Amino acid sequence: MTASVIEWSALAACKGPHRNVFFPPSALERKEDRLFREQQAKRICSGCCVKDACLDEALRNQESHGIWGGLNEVERRAKSTLVRTPPELARSDSR
Repeated sequence: MTASVIEWSALAACKGPHRNVFFPPSALERKEDRLFREQQAKRICSGCCVKDACLDEALRNQESHGIWGGLNEVERRAKSTLVRTPPELARSDSR
């Protein structure tokens, strides 16, 4: 872990006994259970003072599991794709 990761992670709201809601269980999880767990995690993230640093870290490392910076894997993948799309490809053709 780099110093900057240690700095923000020490302040993260996800520390403590509720940290298990941020990652899926080792056994299969029903869709309703996953949505509820993710909703709990995102609620915790919403008030976190280091949410942006957390999300940046997850995007930089291409984290493939869990809630990071208030986003799940699918949401981070979509955000990462948007960030990497060159402007000339993101624009619609106006001709």
